[in-house]
Amino acid sequence: MLLSTLAIGGQASAQEKLVVSTWGGSFRDLIDEAIAKKFTADTGVKVEYITGGTIDRLNQAKLAAAKPESDVTFTTAHVGWLYANDNLFEKLDMAKIPNASHLVEQAKISPYHIGSWAYVYTIGYLPDQLPKGVSFESWEGLWNPALKGMISSPDFDPSHVMVVAAKLSGGDASNWEVGEAKMKALKPNYKAFYTNDANSQQLFATGETPVQVVLSMNAYYMQAQGVPIKLAIPKEGAVLGVDTMGITKGSTKAELAYKFINTALDPDVQAKIAELKKGSPVVDNAKVKPEIAALPGVFTTADQWAKQTLVIDAKLRAEKTGTWRKWFTENIMAP
Repeated sequence: MLLSTLAIGGQASAQEKLVVSTWGGSFRDLIDEAIAKKFTADTGVKVEYITGGTIDRLNQAKLAAAKPESDVTFTTAHVGWLYANDNLFEKLDMAKIPNASHLVEQAKISPYHIGSWAYVYTIGYLPDQLPKGVSFESWEGLWNPALKGMISSPDFDPSHVMVVAAKLSGGDASNWEVGEAKMKALKPNYKAFYTNDANSQQLFATGETPVQVVLSMNAYYMQAQGVPIKLAIPKEGAVLGVDTMGITKGSTKAELAYKFINTALDPDVQAKIAELKKGSPVVDNAKVKPEIAALPGVFTTADQWAKQTLVIDAKLRAEKTGTWRKWFTENIMAP
């Protein structure tokens, strides 16, 4: 009878699962390889995934709020604020995430979501197709007339270039309007606006847009696929991005969710994320291989975090994204 009871208990544990909402493709694979594998080894609990686009998953979470489909949600820092504002995230008890004591300041996003890894949007280019005299010591390089009809940036999030234009015009994200004229001056240099990571890769691979405002982690993935991209970190700083984790409001697996998030911030796991995907660790005690730490856009010191990043406040970005997209669509993307 005792053996039978133990067997039933073991079976129940083995059948327990944690559901994680995340992007698909290589990001889902990253979470599975770097985080979930250790989490399952430590707890015996399997991880399942709900995948989809950033906004698609937010909209689905709103629809399923009464009966949430996931326990942990990965999203961007600014969209995480949209989850929090819609009461879709639990307020985090940081005492249950001991590894979070090593979080860098830039990854302490809100009481509801914290960083999982970081990256930058910066200038990527194909050196052999760069016109003579063009360089990217500054973001001003994008405005070089020699780049007419040669650049691209994402159509789904214009915040990077718009805040850069504001900064070059003496402003910042909070008074972005000062950069409107500067932004309009960049329009002739645009050739295309990419819709997703695969589209960005295609535009690089074909040489259609040999200069892009690109996600660093995706650029390193393309390098591994044989696309000869180089990244520049302009003197004003590359635009920082932080992907984040939150516990879905109403999850019945909150304690397991805390264990999962704590596992994600384990220094060895963070080092593995850097190795696999070239994302910056968001804890200050990760030991990253020297050849990874040397890559542009991978930050491992407080000095790099402070001097090589251009930070857009995540809450402000959440509030302004709709306005920025509308302005960008009407004034830059329109013929």
